[in-house]
Amino acid sequence: MKQVTVTVVDPVGLHARPATVAVNAASKFKSEINVAFKGREVNMKSIMGVMSLGIPTQSEITISCSGEDEDAAVAAIEEVLRAQKIIA
Repeated sequence: MKQVTVTVVDPVGLHARPATVAVNAASKFKSEINVAFKGREVNMKSIMGVMSLGIPTQSEITISCSGEDEDAAVAAIEEVLRAQKIIA
């Protein structure tokens, strides 16, 4: 299992547009990919799951991947969130 903990810096938090981009990126991988916030963990391939977390700005989230392409998956999702200026 590969995981990374990051801080959300977007003033609005992890809102719909970047969440959709992250979900689309996660969906390209075979690995199981989850995002955790405040003790809840959801499938990062589910936009409803990600949005249900209601992640505000300055929150720490943990993205975890388990599977054959876990290294590439974590790197790609982290890159997408940085490009969207959601994480620093």
